[in-house]
Amino acid sequence: MCGIVGYIGSRPASPIIIQGLKRLEYRGYDSAGIALYAKGTVNLYKTLGKVAELETLNDFAAASQCIGMGHTRWATHGIPSNANAHPHTSSSGELVLVHNGIIENYDALKRVLVKKGYTFQSDTDTEVLVNLIEDVQKTHNYKLGKAVQMALTQVTGAYAIVVFDTKKPNELVVAKLGSPLAIGIGDREFFIASDASPFIQFTNKAIYLEDHQMAILKQGKKPKIKNIKDGLVIDYYLQELELNLEQMEKGGYDHFMIKEIFEQPHAIKNTYRGRLLVDQSFIKMAGLEDHLEKLNNANRIIIVACGTSWHAALVAEYTFEDLARIPVEVEYASEFRYRNPIIAEKDVVIAISQSGETADTLAAIKLAKSRGAFVFGVCNVVGSSIARETHAGAYTHAGPEIGVASTKAFTTQVTVLTLIALRLAIFKGNISNSDFKHHLHELEMIPEKVEKALESDAQIKVIADIYKNSANCLYLGRGYNFPVALEGALKLKEISYIHAEGYPAAEMKHGPIALIDEHMPVIVIATKKGHYDKVVSNIQEIKARKGKIIAIVTEGDVDIRELSDHVIEVPETLEALTPLLTTIPLQLLSYHIAVLLGKNVDQPRNLAKSVTVE
Repeated sequence: MCGIVGYIGSRPASPIIIQGLKRLEYRGYDSAGIALYAKGTVNLYKTLGKVAELETLNDFAAASQCIGMGHTRWATHGIPSNANAHPHTSSSGELVLVHNGIIENYDALKRVLVKKGYTFQSDTDTEVLVNLIEDVQKTHNYKLGKAVQMALTQVTGAYAIVVFDTKKPNELVVAKLGSPLAIGIGDREFFIASDASPFIQFTNKAIYLEDHQMAILKQGKKPKIKNIKDGLVIDYYLQELELNLEQMEKGGYDHFMIKEIFEQPHAIKNTYRGRLLVDQSFIKMAGLEDHLEKLNNANRIIIVACGTSWHAALVAEYTFEDLARIPVEVEYASEFRYRNPIIAEKDVVIAISQSGETADTLAAIKLAKSRGAFVFGVCNVVGSSIARETHAGAYTHAGPEIGVASTKAFTTQVTVLTLIALRLAIFKGNISNSDFKHHLHELEMIPEKVEKALESDAQIKVIADIYKNSANCLYLGRGYNFPVALEGALKLKEISYIHAEGYPAAEMKHGPIALIDEHMPVIVIATKKGHYDKVVSNIQEIKARKGKIIAIVTEGDVDIRELSDHVIEVPETLEALTPLLTTIPLQLLSYHIAVLLGKNVDQPRNLAKSVTVE
């Protein structure tokens, strides 16, 4: 989950690397470091904390230093500290390495290296790896590329690495297994990063390494891509990127999170653009059309995901079963492969991930494919590992999501999954033409209705100020909005550090009601569509125990207003589409509480955006 950046070319390396690390801080921000090579010497700078702290060491910005690497860390092995920060050097100081991933057999490798006389200054698995490469290099008198290849055949785990040898100052070697790695191709220069955001201002051409691939990058020469297993040179695909720099800046907002919340109308529209053809009463999804029969004939659909994507999957479970009448099971990707799941060839697995790099979800995909299932991916990042590993898929087209707490990822994933469910429903004949067209029309109107929901921002900020010091919160919803309750609670936990739990509203009586008193805010999603009378009863039960009620209701609702302490209105829509609206005020509430508490909204403690390790 760390972020890595590398550069070799004719420009000053330090500004490129520092700026790149800032764009990758969503991947981890426990510590940061940079290594720059000039005049036969590697200058190494490391600090506990964020990249901004690294910038205070401004003596590294020598214009002659045109090769280097940097790292922003999310700690796995070893506590956050200067010693454990990357880059790491070998015992001789000749090799320098940055690493994203986990070397699972590092302890066994370390014991062997210690017996050979190697010493270690950190607690990291990465320092073991750089010394292993050096040991292989010196034992067999290998060039750096060959030494990296042979060392990695001894490694168990995941990695994306950049390696530099002071004896070969015109070369960087990179390699990938499990963790993402992109190589930007410039004019006689190379940029290396965990994703394309660090180099998009310099080039829109990139190579995304596949698992078990490495690259030898020499200034002024074509990249040489090799298979790590056998060392054979292989062809590569040069991809043209669609990112732009403006998408990755805050654009006048105080935080990326609030920017991304307000981007949702546009993001949802981008997600269904060209797919939702209301005038033709048709849904056209290129990744879906060729495989409709597989989904139509599926015994069941298994959806695997983690975190916010898992909540989007729960919404999809209701949508697929309600509209398409296909049995659906939603699984935590992190548990899926460890319980020996029963997967048959007539099963369809849908894997959801914002980044397309989630390690647990990738592992679930590989397991499903090995059992013969058809795997369909839903992700946001073009060229990501999940996009390449699945048989087919659909991008959400949400644009970059920099804030660690996902917002537009959720709504765009729900949008894509709703499109798939509707396409299957009409294909199977489980929905009438008039009902199908009505759903298409309502979905087309969602961006406008999200705009309307966002108008409650000022009101929600006032509510946030009242409850910002609460120790606990409950979120309740029923039907399609039960997953929204889970998502709302997750958002509050992630960025404000307030304990919160989401429940189906009826489950409150089976335990959580014991927690309710005059100090407990209870956020209830109570739209007119779906179990309204039952939710009213639940609210009355909370009120009888003096709980503070914040209700998310349909515009014009009178009954719940009389029972609630605070009411936030959202526009009316079909029940299946309500999650796209009801999640908006919950995102805003979490955001404003966190800001009022002085929390780091975009980079909450202990979290990283892209979970690329288990």
